[in-house]
Amino acid sequence: MRIVTAFIAITVGFLVLLGYFLPAAAIFQIILLDWAVILAGAATLTGILNLGMVHFDKIRRREKDAVYSAILIMGLFATFVFGLILKPQNAFLQAIALNGIIIPVEITLMGLLTVTLLYAIIRLLRRRADTMSIIFVITAGLIFLGSATLPFGDVPIIGTLVRPWISQIWALGGARGILIGVALGTLTTGLRVLFGVDRPYGGN
Repeated sequence: MRIVTAFIAITVGFLVLLGYFLPAAAIFQIILLDWAVILAGAATLTGILNLGMVHFDKIRRREKDAVYSAILIMGLFATFVFGLILKPQNAFLQAIALNGIIIPVEITLMGLLTVTLLYAIIRLLRRRADTMSIIFVITAGLIFLGSATLPFGDVPIIGTLVRPWISQIWALGGARGILIGVALGTLTTGLRVLFGVDRPYGGN
């Protein structure tokens, strides 16, 4: 069985890869990618159903904080029903779900991330006050000051010059380096799977 799964995985991988170089193999690439999208959708649906069953079981057993499980299930059900009736592009659904729930939750998480980062900076200085820690603290402080929304606008120099220079040059360069590393790691892993060195689909 492991040989069969390895043969299927390697064959599918080579067909998808050849689709980028040979026009004749593009039809197989499109079909296989469509199958992958369907499988990913089925896996997502299975995960949502499992999430609902777990929280429904918490409600049935009347565990602590079961009210949050009930809110989650009602939210999932309401989103599913309204999505079928009104369609995701509907302005009312976007105003309720996107502007009323998703965006405020994301803003709250960003606020919590800021507080957590400040707490981490304080602990870092208490444990290790070396040169790199001081540079990190100064950089974070400049980003905070430059991103602050004040009644009269951005903080002079820091908000108009320093923060864009740090975020668009240094931070963007680091992000590109991370993406290059991710791409190289993904390429290496894909080649190892194609040549049968790694077989995650077989349990090894």
